[in-house]
Amino acid sequence: MFEAKKCPLLLQNAMLEDNYKQRGLRNKLIRLLRNKGISDERVLTAMNKVPRHVFFDNALLEHAYQDKAFPIGEGQTISQPYTVAFQTEKLAIKPGDKVLEIGTGSGYQACILLELGAKVFTIEYNHNLYERTKSFLPKMGYKPYFYYGDGSKGIPAKAPFDKIIVTAGAPVVPDALLDQLAEGGIMVIPVGNRAKQVMLRITKKNGKLTKEEFEYFSFVPLLGDHGWNS
Repeated sequence: MFEAKKCPLLLQNAMLEDNYKQRGLRNKLIRLLRNKGISDERVLTAMNKVPRHVFFDNALLEHAYQDKAFPIGEGQTISQPYTVAFQTEKLAIKPGDKVLEIGTGSGYQACILLELGAKVFTIEYNHNLYERTKSFLPKMGYKPYFYYGDGSKGIPAKAPFDKIIVTAGAPVVPDALLDQLAEGGIMVIPVGNRAKQVMLRITKKNGKLTKEEFEYFSFVPLLGDHGWNS
């Protein structure tokens, strides 16, 4: 059985339920996201389908549909819903897109991508989180391709990718990830210092890269050879 004591912010499988109250709170969250500027209805619909509360321990259930990030152990967080929605919207996911996610974490972001019809390859640097999420998501019916390793290097053997999403703050844009972006592809990545990063969208067209800057966010650091360990 999936043991909550080994995975403090994930519920045991027997407790995976989605009742009327929880669906109502999720609807309220979606309205909030829409009011904050998220306009892609496909993204909002996907987020309304994923029960965020199942990623939380009983003691924290009341916080599940607040627009806040919360710790999931191992020095990591489940991202603020607005952040998830913002990054996902900027990716412009199309059904069938081959997507690389750097930083599996709780798996919440991967679930949103799967709801949008993407084929998701997700890589996690922390082994405990990798094992935890690899075990948990299939119990919810979500089955991305899981990888353990240095996400700052991407997954060269599975490249190229139509979309790349980085869910940790990078000091620079890793060249290794740019090399794995397909022609016409989009990468969304927060870049800056450890305290604050600006969200970038990088598009590859005719072999050239176009960079757009958006809002500032605060992510946990991207670890690895091309992250904060370098």
